[in-house]
Amino acid sequence: MKKFLFALAAAAAFTFISCGGRQVVIRSAGDLDGKRIGVQAGTTGESWVQENVADVRLSSFKSGMDAALDLKNGAIDAIVLDELPAREIVARNQDLEILTGSFAREEYAIAVKKGNTELLEQINASINKAVENGDYDTLRSAFMPADGNIVIPAIRIPGGERTLRLGTNAAFPPFEYVEGSEIVGFDISMGRLIARDCGAGLEVVDMAFDSLIPALSSGAVDFVAAGMSVNEERRKNVDFSIPYFESEQVIIIRKAKTE
Repeated sequence: MKKFLFALAAAAAFTFISCGGRQVVIRSAGDLDGKRIGVQAGTTGESWVQENVADVRLSSFKSGMDAALDLKNGAIDAIVLDELPAREIVARNQDLEILTGSFAREEYAIAVKKGNTELLEQINASINKAVENGDYDTLRSAFMPADGNIVIPAIRIPGGERTLRLGTNAAFPPFEYVEGSEIVGFDISMGRLIARDCGAGLEVVDMAFDSLIPALSSGAVDFVAAGMSVNEERRKNVDFSIPYFESEQVIIIRKAKTE
């Protein structure tokens, strides 16, 4: 999907001191030039920073939470990440905050191996069905509740002769994450709806985000549901379903210390 860049609203300047003792001021995307920026490897945030930030010192991490640790200890100056996972990080780390404003809008879709028309049509039918019968709204309310209290819905899968393998990266809440010993999230529940509609079982395969498309191409997984945004580079290697969620990128910084 074409990424649309929106100017961040000007706000009061955020000033803090890095571990190296230098002063860092970040109040908008325009202040990222020359800074040390953390991103999740293989994501829209990574490609956006590479394409739009001058003289960047880029650090790519396996997860946003890993990037947050380096931000907290001063090893990087900011993180560029999808909005909802960023909110989760800030909720867990009171010394971090999200800058006002957003940019780089994107749409999430489910990916299948190039040319797998049959499965793609089944997935599109399941997404449309979930929207029409209210299951989609139920999942949004469950995993993105206004009060922050997630209640994981039970979706029974009768199973069948075949098992669909869902590839994901379980470090992207609320879309996919680990709860106890189980991988759960909005995308995982969508995957269960798809498997149920296909009369199949479901196996969730967790891996690094930048390994998902190679795994799909090799046949190690049947489809990918991982908060994956649609772009032309990925379209060269996979086929995408109809979009099921719209997101945008935000910037996480350390809170300014008050005297």
